[in-house]
Amino acid sequence: MNDHERTEFPYLIYIQFEESRKAYSFGSHVKADTGDQVVVETVRGQEIGTVCMPAMPFDSRKAKDDCKPVLRLATPEDLARREENKVKAADALAVCTQCIRRLGLDMHLISSEYTLDCAKIIFTYVSDERVDFRQLLKDLAHQLHCRIELRQVGPRNKAKMVGGIGSCGMECCCSRFMSEFDTVSINMAKNQLLALNISKLSGQCGKLKCCLRFENDLYTQMRRDLPRINSQLVFEGTRYRLSSMNLLQQQAKLENREEVRFVEFSTLWPERGSEENTDSKDGNPTVSQGETANPGLPADARTGSEKPDLPGPERRSSQGREKNRSQERKTRNRDIRSRENHDASRGRRQGTESANAGRERKKGHGGTGRKDARPSSGRGAKPDQENRR
Repeated sequence: MNDHERTEFPYLIYIQFEESRKAYSFGSHVKADTGDQVVVETVRGQEIGTVCMPAMPFDSRKAKDDCKPVLRLATPEDLARREENKVKAADALAVCTQCIRRLGLDMHLISSEYTLDCAKIIFTYVSDERVDFRQLLKDLAHQLHCRIELRQVGPRNKAKMVGGIGSCGMECCCSRFMSEFDTVSINMAKNQLLALNISKLSGQCGKLKCCLRFENDLYTQMRRDLPRINSQLVFEGTRYRLSSMNLLQQQAKLENREEVRFVEFSTLWPERGSEENTDSKDGNPTVSQGETANPGLPADARTGSEKPDLPGPERRSSQGREKNRSQERKTRNRDIRSRENHDASRGRRQGTESANAGRERKKGHGGTGRKDARPSSGRGAKPDQENRR
């Protein structure tokens, strides 16, 4: 549809359908209000949708290239036909289920839906493998006498369509308000310091819960200036290992061989609240993360703050790490030189052994005459020269 055809609509309205929370844009000649039900033309056919925003002047920048038209406001006859189609769709679902069982296909039907004019029926199913449903289409077309469309969806879409109650006691987010699915990874659970128990981190769909994505940004911000887990720190003159943290309760767990302590963030890092406004912090305790968490990276490089003048214990710790790195470089260079000397001495030893072997062969053939001595000396010289090369 070109720009000229698109601008013939005076209004642009957004419509939602029963099976989706996503809003779609349509061009309209009728000024519809929020909550009005209209009949629209979609790629699937004629459908009834609900207006979710008041009509606005048509803007080609907000409308898509394939902007479909609104045919009319839904009449009582249209609404009655939609209810009749729901009853017919339930009967068609039973017929399709029987055909699937008879053919032995590995697919699980979820729903069926007729278009408003009953020109096409859409079956939604879930399957782990690719299904050859050519015979199924023939049987359904013979019994239902309309166009058949089989649409395969994933487990997350199935949970959205079926709905249910989550482990939090509320309706599933996907069926309640989500319009699109975002990527969720196990790193988000690690970032939130959760136990990597897949059964607890998975939702009804068997995939990772969508709420891990919702809370990930907040946890990332809360952990921005905190040391890493298992890093070493000094608190009240004693060295501890930071074994875990509870970001919501603002509490850290410190361990060493003698004791286990739970300390509030405000006590452990009294200057943490003012770090955003200052470039340096002078409070206790002193954290030396590099000794355990990352030997090659100082603590300041991970937190992002610059501290040109470190306190006494941290300066000594930094100097100690530099000294250890220089010693490691010296040891590595010394090992390389020793390996090179060993290889060189081994090559010289092999050359000497080859030369001795050549001389022994020459002595063995020395009394046979001039004719035999000449080839013997030639053969004895070549291995010695090759080893030298």
